[in-house]
Amino acid sequence: MSIYKAPLTDIRFALYDVLDAETLFAKLGYDEATRDLLDAVLEEAGRFTETVLAPLNGVGDEVGCRFDKASGDVTTPPGFREAYAQFIDNGWTGLTAAPEFGGQGLPHAMGVPLNEMINAANLAWGNFPLLSHGAVEALKQHGENWQREAFLKPIVEGRWTGTMCLTEPHCGTDLGLLKTRAEPNADGSYSITGTKIFITAGEHDLTDNIVHLVLAKLPDAPPGAKGISLFVTPKFKVARDGSVGERNAVRCGSIEHKMGIKGSVTCVMNFDGAEGYLVGQPHKGLQGMFTMMNTARLGVGLQGVGLSERAYQNALRYSLDRLQTRSLSGAKFPEKPADPIIVHPDVRRMLLSIKSLVEGSRLLALHAGTLIDVAHHAKDPAERERADVLVSFLTPISKACQTEWGIENTYNALQCFGGHGYIHEHGMEQLARDARITTLYEGTTGIQSLDLMGRKTAATKGAGLKLFMAEVEAFASQHEGDAALAEFIVPLRQKTVEWAALTQGVLQRAALDPEEIGAASTDYLFYSGYVALAYYWARSVAAANASSHGDAFKQAKLETARFYFARMLPRTLAHAAAIESGAAPLMAMDAERFGA
Repeated sequence: MSIYKAPLTDIRFALYDVLDAETLFAKLGYDEATRDLLDAVLEEAGRFTETVLAPLNGVGDEVGCRFDKASGDVTTPPGFREAYAQFIDNGWTGLTAAPEFGGQGLPHAMGVPLNEMINAANLAWGNFPLLSHGAVEALKQHGENWQREAFLKPIVEGRWTGTMCLTEPHCGTDLGLLKTRAEPNADGSYSITGTKIFITAGEHDLTDNIVHLVLAKLPDAPPGAKGISLFVTPKFKVARDGSVGERNAVRCGSIEHKMGIKGSVTCVMNFDGAEGYLVGQPHKGLQGMFTMMNTARLGVGLQGVGLSERAYQNALRYSLDRLQTRSLSGAKFPEKPADPIIVHPDVRRMLLSIKSLVEGSRLLALHAGTLIDVAHHAKDPAERERADVLVSFLTPISKACQTEWGIENTYNALQCFGGHGYIHEHGMEQLARDARITTLYEGTTGIQSLDLMGRKTAATKGAGLKLFMAEVEAFASQHEGDAALAEFIVPLRQKTVEWAALTQGVLQRAALDPEEIGAASTDYLFYSGYVALAYYWARSVAAANASSHGDAFKQAKLETARFYFARMLPRTLAHAAAIESGAAPLMAMDAERFGA
């Protein structure tokens, strides 16, 4: 059975020592977000996830969700409802929500460690409240006043949850092809008809109501993506005064049988003239959709971090205890019949790979969280705009790299166990199965790569990249004469210069051949992710040296950073070579010759 202990020491280090979150929160007007309060939140989040959610992780995998075909109802695994009730009672659903909607008004960045802990403790359970935040943001930014009043308070309180109903059986990510229709009614509502698939938490027994945010087309919609509108369509009808009425004409048609996250329900949802209300302007639904999706993408990236952290803890424990042969340089524990496997270089390679990616990813996620706070609350409009551009640039990197690394990390952790890794009782194979889907939902890695290379780089002339590189250069200049950081600053600067050159090369080639964007995108995304983590590791060493942490902690940060720069950052060499090879090796072969 796998165990989980919330990594509060490293979370605090990332928040306070590296990102100086206390100063930032005070600057942004979060007067109540004192160190004492934030530490209490972290401690209680650790307790809840360790003692309530983590023990249910295996139960969710073994029992899964049950679907009643006759009624369309879904029953969650044993213990999930009780855990959710505690989640509501403790106020976690409204931790970062605005006070006017019943939230506690803490910084968005404080939701990041909470979500990481939830994902590490019980990813499947965490999927039920996951999309509520996106629904809240979409309604807050795009909804009418009565919609915010009627829907946001129950969602923030946790009495209702939210979903995103985007994809349909025939269209996947090409939402311009969707067929769901919205017919206007005389009372200002709309009748929504269509089928949506892959709807996380589309039906369950945890809350009184479920609020579906549905993409559909009006009768006069122009073709393609420009004709998409967004509608709020609850499971039980909600009037403009907030009163709840009869069951709406929306029903779960079936649930998917998956290789992982079996305690989370993935639904086919059928809308048969269900009553809904337009959110935002007609044919402008993509604006609300991206509000939801960007929130969800950062949340799914955290799933990769959480799974990696839990996998690392268990692999480390096993590697310290498991006796297997002797060290190649001689016995390290001669009093024992064999040495623990942590003495072997390859086991250390796997453990250090996980550790360096997890702790670097944690900083990437928290940095993105602080940028969202700045984008929403900074007094200077230029500062808000800068933060918004930068977090938009980091979002596809965060989602794709953290989930892809989650697969790598859970695989390496399982590998440390040898043959015991695929035995159910150790819990490692569940982590590996659960990790696999995270690269698929909320946009596959390929979709994130195209978003980064196309929308966030080519279309903006590298606006986000320039801001990020300016931040790296500011850090490097600040520590110009610091001998303790020279081994990191020099290669970091070299990589940012190469990053800029690679970007320029792709954009120049794309001006002649649009296929160059797609050909370079995935390698460009990973290149970006590895360089970004190099920056966070350099910052970690600087922060650790200046902190009050003990020598063992400081040395661990230094040695992990050295490993990352020596063994992980060189992966950029292969990605750079692939980027520079251009589109020709990919596009030369005719489609029919793939089967030759």
